[in-house]
Amino acid sequence: METTLIAKEDILKAFNFRHATKEFDSTKKIPDTDFDFILDTAHLSPSSFGFEPWHFVVVQDKDLRESLKPFAWGAPLKLDTASHFVLGLAMKAPMVKHDAQYIDDMMRKVKQFPDDVVEMYSNFYREFQERDFNLDTDKKLFDWSTKQTYIALANMMTSAALVGIDSCPIEGFHQTDIEPLLRDKFGVDTNKYGLAFMVAFGYRKANPERSKVRREKSDIVTWK
Repeated sequence: METTLIAKEDILKAFNFRHATKEFDSTKKIPDTDFDFILDTAHLSPSSFGFEPWHFVVVQDKDLRESLKPFAWGAPLKLDTASHFVLGLAMKAPMVKHDAQYIDDMMRKVKQFPDDVVEMYSNFYREFQERDFNLDTDKKLFDWSTKQTYIALANMMTSAALVGIDSCPIEGFHQTDIEPLLRDKFGVDTNKYGLAFMVAFGYRKANPERSKVRREKSDIVTWK
């Protein structure tokens, strides 16, 4: 496969362009092909052991967006103005525990591992959970899954910025209180999935009032 390289300067321009857009221009919609591209970058994102412990719900229905507002204090203006709004779901313990059926299916049906590789991989994964990361509670397993979803989130926001589309990641929501809504209105099996993040996409209504501010790079990087 031939790879088209992107200039480093263009990538950094996209990172400087991207900011947490508080309000979008509601008159502008992202073309279907562009948003499908953004979803492709989530689909192709890496995850620990390659187990993809995520699901993404694209919420375009106005009534469903409205139903999210009482549980998402950080989202109302984005829900009203964003072209596309995504719920990032992370798998819970019954899906990602080392002996879960989903894990076995991933190895046999998706990765198409032979039996001996499934056994070896399963042992690695069990040791990782029980010894290396001490993932011994349902909450720890869900938090681990959530960390994986953030890889896909970052890739979606970066790919959006590379094609001139704005975004805003949102953690301003009540993670537990929102579950009945996800189950009853969105058809989410909340025994299997929990809400990891929300993210809005669209085109900014106005430019940010100030340029991007970060600590000095030397403050965050140590060479040894």
